[in-house]
Amino acid sequence: MAKLYFHYSTMNAGKSTVLLQASHNYIERGMQTYLLTAQFDNRAGDGQIASRIGIGSSADTFAPGEDLFAKVKARLATGPCQCVFIDEAQFLDADQVWQLARAVDDLNVPIMAYGLRVDFMGELFPGSAALLALADEMREVRTICHCGKKATMVVRKDDQDNVLTGGDQVQIGGNETYVSLCRRHWRAAMDDTANRAD
Repeated sequence: MAKLYFHYSTMNAGKSTVLLQASHNYIERGMQTYLLTAQFDNRAGDGQIASRIGIGSSADTFAPGEDLFAKVKARLATGPCQCVFIDEAQFLDADQVWQLARAVDDLNVPIMAYGLRVDFMGELFPGSAALLALADEMREVRTICHCGKKATMVVRKDDQDNVLTGGDQVQIGGNETYVSLCRRHWRAAMDDTANRAD
């Protein structure tokens, strides 16, 4: 039976690497996959999923508000597809996550979504919140803080390496912009002010 999976982590944990390896495993066994990534995240090029270790693959893209049930259904109409993989799943909106859940239930295709759980302010992304609520299975892709503890948070830095404590939730970037930390070191970096309600 098909399921909706959510593989989540902080930045630089290897989510895209895991996604690409899982897709390769299907293809190696003669099965087809369908890869999707956020349209506006073109750091690796338009319609590309790329890993920091140098592997990548072409992908279809999704835009904000796009009907992903219809998109998956259209892909299935072109031929066999054993699994759908979604990179940058934190950029989905809640309706799109529901559309993916419908695709799993009504079209009987497994969907594996990979994305960040929280932003640099320690807040859930809308897509991640919906996936945490609706996914049949959730798996954490782990990375570590500079202290060796599991990293669960991320800070955003400016060009001068200063930690930012405000700004838009979405800002595309990689190692030059984001650093994954354990909660204790995130709190220290944020001067423990980001989560106060004063």
